[in-house]
Order: sequence, then structure tokens, then C-alpha cells
Amino acid sequence: MLIFSVFKTLTDQRVTVELKNDLSISGVLKSVDQFLNIRLDSIRVLDEARHPHMMAVKNCFIRGSVVRYVTLPAEHVDTQLLEDATRREAATQVKR
Repeated sequence: MLIFSVFKTLTDQRVTVELKNDLSISGVLKSVDQFLNIRLDSIRVLDEARHPHMMAVKNCFIRGSVVRYVTLPAEHVDTQLLEDATRREAATQVKR
């Protein structure tokens, strides 16, 4: 649930989502759930020539299972918090 927590802190930030079908969409992250389904507003497609049918779309819902990568804004990610949480989670895994 660590990644889910990171995404929840990034609501209302612009992110880029690359799908498994090579479609890349940039938009404002509005919501994310525990399955990493993502809702984006104010979207734009990065390769408009390959996907002209997406030009009219203004917001979208992306199922988590079709996401390849999510590019997050580096200035809004608290790396120290992530490192600490990762260490705690790894320590918990070792104890099991």
C-alpha cells in the first residue's frame, strides 16, 4: 500500500501515464484507488499524430492493470518519506 499512499498525496498534480498499448497521457491526477485505477482531468495525448481520436477527450479513467509507467513530478515526491517507509516495510517482511 506504499505506492497507493504516494499517489494519494499527489492528487491535483500533473502526471504522465504510459499504457501498455504505448499510449501516453498527461493530465491532472484527480483520484486513485487501491487497485491503482487512475482518474485524470485536463488530459492531453503526448503523441497526437498516432492517436488523433483522443484529441476530443478531456478526462479519462484508466484501469490499473493497463498501466505500464507513471511519471510523477519530482518536486512533489518526498523521497525521504519513501525511503523510511520502504525500510520499515522491508523490516516487517524479514520478521515474517
